[in-house]
Amino acid sequence: MAGEVQDNVWPLPKFYFSVQLGDDKSINFQEVDGLNSETQVIEYRHGNSPIFYPIKMPGLGRVGNVTMRKGIFVKDAKFFAWYSEIKLNVIKRRTVVVNLLDEGGNPKMTWTLNNAWPTKITGTDLKSEGNEVAVESVEIAFETLTVAAA
Repeated sequence: MAGEVQDNVWPLPKFYFSVQLGDDKSINFQEVDGLNSETQVIEYRHGNSPIFYPIKMPGLGRVGNVTMRKGIFVKDAKFFAWYSEIKLNVIKRRTVVVNLLDEGGNPKMTWTLNNAWPTKITGTDLKSEGNEVAVESVEIAFETLTVAAA
């Protein structure tokens, strides 16, 4: 557009991101979905209140599970190795960090999933007449979500 200044602040594109699954190594994912947090609502009304509506107060926080998808590579079984570590009440929990990057590869927004562990792993579907890339997914449960802007 005419008269547009190049140093305006623009929203970051969502296609340039990195993920670390509890170590310093970045894993290339195709998609990350489910980075959300919500607070339950507690409704309360005491008996002699002149207002016939309840008071709403914040209750417990809740986070959903995050689903990550990536292509399958030769000799890459990280998801299954992590998943196989799950035993009765013994889970290797990790800190998973998702970074939204700028054009220089610098993190500008960071989502930190604390005490994360895999709950479900889905392999690819196989079709003899298809020509798509094999994609696997992992669903990760976590306890708290921390969001930070750089």
